[in-house]
Amino acid sequence: MTKLWTGRFAKETDHSLDVLNASLPFDRRLYRQDITGSIAHAKMLARQSIISEADGEAIVKGLQSILADIEAGTLVMEGAEDIHSFVEQELTNRIGDAGKRMHTARSRNDQVALDMRMYVKEEITKIHALLLDLCEGTGTSDHRDAGLHASAAGTAGHAGTCVYGVWQHAAQRLCASEQHF
Repeated sequence: MTKLWTGRFAKETDHSLDVLNASLPFDRRLYRQDITGSIAHAKMLARQSIISEADGEAIVKGLQSILADIEAGTLVMEGAEDIHSFVEQELTNRIGDAGKRMHTARSRNDQVALDMRMYVKEEITKIHALLLDLCEGTGTSDHRDAGLHASAAGTAGHAGTCVYGVWQHAAQRLCASEQHF
């Protein structure tokens, strides 16, 4: 694939710069958010007559098939600088030039900001649920081994009671921050 910034250099860049600049190994986890955001954007473009209905439908169907293939493990994410380039490249391979219109009126920064916001919101929800599960699992036990020191915890849950307040506070802060996303 052609690099996004190819026109800025008179000769081919060194491979080490390509490795340094590539973010696909890191941002591949954003594929679902990137595709979901691109589907919404394509629908808006078609609804506003910025692109044709036919192009909008082709883009949406193409993106849905890419998502299904990634989740089925039949599409390997490689050969692109980042997740956004990968999705656009794959879409254009599948549906032709209409795929290039997917990001009309949408900057790369808009795309990254939306992907990150969606990802962080989903992760906060998951972490919050895990913290609540952890807090619920901090029950105490009256059973103690006779050989243990009196201050020793009887169960892992009892030991967890020591940090219950910290976990509960973290869960409350995550819940509050989730509202900002």
